[in-house]
Amino acid sequence: MFDSAPNSPNLQALQAQLKEHPNLMAAYEKLEPIILQVFDATRMSLFQKRAQQQDLVARFKTGAETKEIKVPISPASIAGYVAMSQQPLIINDPYDDMQLLNIHQRLRFDKKFDKASQFKTENILCIPVMNAGVMMGVMQIINKKGGDFGHGDLETAMEIADMLGDKFRYELGGTKSPFDYLVLRGQISETEIEEVTKLGDVKQIVNRLTSEHRISEAEIGSALSVHYQVPFIDYLPDNYHMYQGNSKLNLSYLKRNFVAVIADAHENAIVLMAEPNNAALLMEIESALGIDSYEIAVGLPNHILKYLGENVGGSGPGDMDEILDEIGTSGEEDEDVGDDLAEDAPAVVRLVSRILHDAKRLNASDIHIDPEKGAPTRVRMRVDGVVRDINQVPASHHNAVIARIKIMSSLNIAEKRIPQDGKLAFKMSGQPVEVRVATIPTVAGEGVVMRILATGGAMPIEKMNLSPRNMNMIESMIKKPHGIMLVVGPTGSGKTTTLHAILGYLNTPEKKIWTAEDPVEITQAGLQQVQVSPKIGFTFANALRAFLRADPDIILIGEMRDKETAHAGIEASLTGHLVLSTLHTNSAPETITRLLDLGLDPVNFSDACVGILAQRLIRTLCPSCKESYEASEDDVAFLKRQYGEEYFDELGLGSSIMLQRAKGCDNCGDTGYKGRTGVHELLGMTHELRALVYKEAAVSEMKAQAMKDGMRTLTQDAILKVIKGDTDIAQVQILGGHD
Repeated sequence: MFDSAPNSPNLQALQAQLKEHPNLMAAYEKLEPIILQVFDATRMSLFQKRAQQQDLVARFKTGAETKEIKVPISPASIAGYVAMSQQPLIINDPYDDMQLLNIHQRLRFDKKFDKASQFKTENILCIPVMNAGVMMGVMQIINKKGGDFGHGDLETAMEIADMLGDKFRYELGGTKSPFDYLVLRGQISETEIEEVTKLGDVKQIVNRLTSEHRISEAEIGSALSVHYQVPFIDYLPDNYHMYQGNSKLNLSYLKRNFVAVIADAHENAIVLMAEPNNAALLMEIESALGIDSYEIAVGLPNHILKYLGENVGGSGPGDMDEILDEIGTSGEEDEDVGDDLAEDAPAVVRLVSRILHDAKRLNASDIHIDPEKGAPTRVRMRVDGVVRDINQVPASHHNAVIARIKIMSSLNIAEKRIPQDGKLAFKMSGQPVEVRVATIPTVAGEGVVMRILATGGAMPIEKMNLSPRNMNMIESMIKKPHGIMLVVGPTGSGKTTTLHAILGYLNTPEKKIWTAEDPVEITQAGLQQVQVSPKIGFTFANALRAFLRADPDIILIGEMRDKETAHAGIEASLTGHLVLSTLHTNSAPETITRLLDLGLDPVNFSDACVGILAQRLIRTLCPSCKESYEASEDDVAFLKRQYGEEYFDELGLGSSIMLQRAKGCDNCGDTGYKGRTGVHELLGMTHELRALVYKEAAVSEMKAQAMKDGMRTLTQDAILKVIKGDTDIAQVQILGGHD
């Protein structure tokens, strides 16, 4: 073993090589033999932390070749564990699983590299490479000749790691202290930053920088990101939410240490820390988190506390996690609490209010309160058609939350055995919001699904994103003085929005319009809107008969649920009224056979029907980050196959087709999508189609005739939206099978 003193010839030679070469890898060829000679070892690896990433890249040499491997910073590997713990490690026998388990329960030695190279790893000295308190990489020395690594080797390795750390720091473009980048950018002087950082507490430092020195939070975040070499995440509640795992981390611990475990739209876990170089804290979090894969990011203390539910002002009912903390999630749950907890307890009232406010803020269409046996109740919301986990409610408080929702909806709180339906309303920013409530008993307890009803006026028909052909056809159909027009599709496909857009177009002073809806979601001045109530016998059919005595021009029937309503609608359309209604069918041609199956007279229906519009909602690309690309041969082949070879030329596309694709940014929560748009299939009743309806032809025959008459399917319309740049091929693939 060579002397490890700073004036050791080997260490001086090492220092000289580092100074002589512009970067570490350029010096590698000269460094490796020196370091191996220092330790009298066979092999070494240098792991460098990738900038802004939670992994290491190892450079190691076999013969004349330098290879690279990537290792996550986690306890699952020796290098990953040393990087995470920032503590050196001597492993005398990496094949001894018990030795590794005694260090950490997840620590393993990957034997595949030995097997691939016919090399046997006998012992390992692994040292973190640090600089300015930040982990920059790992040095691994393998197979000391004639014995095991000892304390002297460890001291020498630490000295070499310090020398390498300076070089790593230089290459990564980091800074000596967390706020040096602000000095470099001229936003504060060195003297001022020294004065501020004397405060010690990171929250006080950030507050002083923002309040006294007028430095933006984004600039401070950038400085922290450069120093710690991890991404900075701002407070973006629409893009990130609290991670819902089996974490044993309680809220008070997280607040005290300025740590939040959050998730993005893809449910990827991110540990957000004010000081991500705190290895001891990170090891505690990793142990309690219970997951193998997560990212690490830096956040400002104030932002982290917001994610954790600290009330940051405003008139809302308080943040979710603050309320959960209040009702006891930070301590051990008492399973007996639920029976005694009142549904009007202040925390429960605020909790339900917070759920409703969050749903409206996220523009969710539905809220799901899902009980689970022996586990917390999941609160999930459907945003842009996709269900997302938002939060959890302790199992002990499930009954109180359900009871509170039932009271708000005027339901029977004592009845827990049968489903119940109701309605509640709340105010957000002074505007009333109506919610349809359905309770359903499950084996784990009562579940609740709440549909947030559309508020405000009708959408203008020109904003429905109809193709030019469909727009022209609809305008001519609804100008007819009588007949029936149907909008069809599954629940949540935007049928009510479309019908009210049509009514908004027709709503003029000379027209008398009656609507029967369940519930009345969208209100328009000039319409007479009626809420049906089947519970008291006031059905759609009854409302329709009443309307016929009330001198209508146009009648909207919320849904043709049964034969009686369908018959009444057809009769009303044949007696000089324009009738609009909806039906739950998958396509326009299929709607005809469904109504005939209900027992409608084919002649009457074909004479009455002016058109059937089938629709779906698909996700649209985020306008802030979508990117153009030239369609590949496979893309073009897919478009042709889905649109139909015989129709493809009508699109008038050239040899080069430019499409758009999802990328992901802060505005869309890194999903690449924001909002939804309709895709439509509009069938017009022609003489040829009427003849097929008269003889009750098969759906395939009617579809073929409708296509000949100009109808384009839902998938074809979706492809038009792809070419237009509203959406991407992935959404067409999801839509597939609905024609």
